[in-house]
Amino acid sequence: MAVCLQVVGLMLGVASWCLASSCTSSQLWRVRIHLQVCRALMILSLMLGLTSTIVSVLGLKCTKIGRISESAKEKMALTGGLLFILSGVFSLSAVSWYASRIIHEFHDPLYGGVRFELGTGLYFGWASAGMAILGGSMLCSSCRKTTPLPSARQFSYSLSPTTGGEQIYRAAPPSQSSSKAAYV
Repeated sequence: MAVCLQVVGLMLGVASWCLASSCTSSQLWRVRIHLQVCRALMILSLMLGLTSTIVSVLGLKCTKIGRISESAKEKMALTGGLLFILSGVFSLSAVSWYASRIIHEFHDPLYGGVRFELGTGLYFGWASAGMAILGGSMLCSSCRKTTPLPSARQFSYSLSPTTGGEQIYRAAPPSQSSSKAAYV
């Protein structure tokens, strides 16, 4: 199940990267100061998406590259998922900010410029943001913490070179609340 979740998450992340790149290169944007900030956010989203794709591929359970331990692979998949989510947030904020400006100018009666409508590039951007966030969430949810919880009664073993012998520490028996002797 975890492998399938990772593969689907990676596929969604790669598809979102393709949509974000087509959204960024689209000529259906206007040139304004806030537009340049939106494009910068989209370029950051693309760079994060490419990085997260590489990290996620290396962290998938179904890929075998070198002698990477399973815990390191899970950390890489988790990092890739978080980068996909961050990429989606950057893309979503850029596209939504630009769309809000378009809608505001369209409904402003005092605006004297050309009134634009929402174009297909914005819809590609929203789709890519949603897919990146969903794919990153799938990658993150496929990684579970597998460290065992410590039991209540553990035993420890210590070899001390100064005493010249081995020391075994055993857990103390549970104390009685009605006992008059208290050990510190």
